[in-house]
Order: sequence, then structure tokens, then C-alpha cells
Amino acid sequence: MRAVVQRVKSASVKASGKETGKIKNGFLVFLGMVKGDRPEDLEYMVNKITGLRAFEDDSGKMNLSLKEVAGEMLVVSQFTLLGDCRKGRRPSFTAAAEPSAAQGLYNAFIDKAEKRGIKVATGVFQTMMEVSLVNDGPVTFLLDSKKLF
Repeated sequence: MRAVVQRVKSASVKASGKETGKIKNGFLVFLGMVKGDRPEDLEYMVNKITGLRAFEDDSGKMNLSLKEVAGEMLVVSQFTLLGDCRKGRRPSFTAAAEPSAAQGLYNAFIDKAEKRGIKVATGVFQTMMEVSLVNDGPVTFLLDSKKLF
């Protein structure tokens, strides 16, 4: 599982011209599922993102998590995070999970984040979307559950 996590002051997503999700202060999470992702990958990603201390404390240090700042999360599925651009000029998406498996993981990620007390807004799975955001920092993290040290 891969994610691009951006700390935002606000973010929204539209599908077919209709707003489907909107947040204020929090994380915009672009989430891509990999063939063979396991429950362990899902748990790792939910725990990492919901617990990521990316918000400043009173001393200006990134020391607070999403929950500690009453932040929200906008989760947008994005299989293109799995695009392999090493050969040729056309990305290969062979590493991306099949849509049915990916949608199950996407929904499970949202459910688990909500169970941790995070307000979650979403895009529409497997749909062209327009995402707007006001990046805060900018602060952006790349996470990959397969690249654990």
C-alpha cells in the first residue's frame, strides 16, 4: 500500500462536478493499493497516518498527531501511485491491486480511521476526480507499507 500524505489547511474533492468530500485542517491522503496487500499493510498504514506527528506544538515542533489537533482526513483512491515509469514513456500499472480488492482495502482504511476517532471525507473510488487543496507548509510524506526498515 502506498500513500502520499499532505498536511492541509483545507481540501476538497469533486466527482462528476459534485463535491463528495471536504475537510478543514488535517491530512489529504492519496491512497494506492498494491497486488498482494495484506491486513498487515492496512494496519500499518492506518496506524502510521493516524499517529503521524506532523502538526506543530506550542514550540513549533512537529509533535502532534491528527487526533491531537482535532484534524480531519480526506482520503482519495489513486492507483497511479503504483505507476512504474522506469521503462519507456508509458507508466505500467501491473503492481496495482485489482479494483475489487483495492476497493475493499480502501473502504477498510476509511472504516479503521473513523474507528480511531478521525473525521474522514472521501472521493469516489475508481472515478475521475478533481482535488483542490491548500497545502500547509508544504508538508508532504510518502509512505509505502512494503518498504519497512
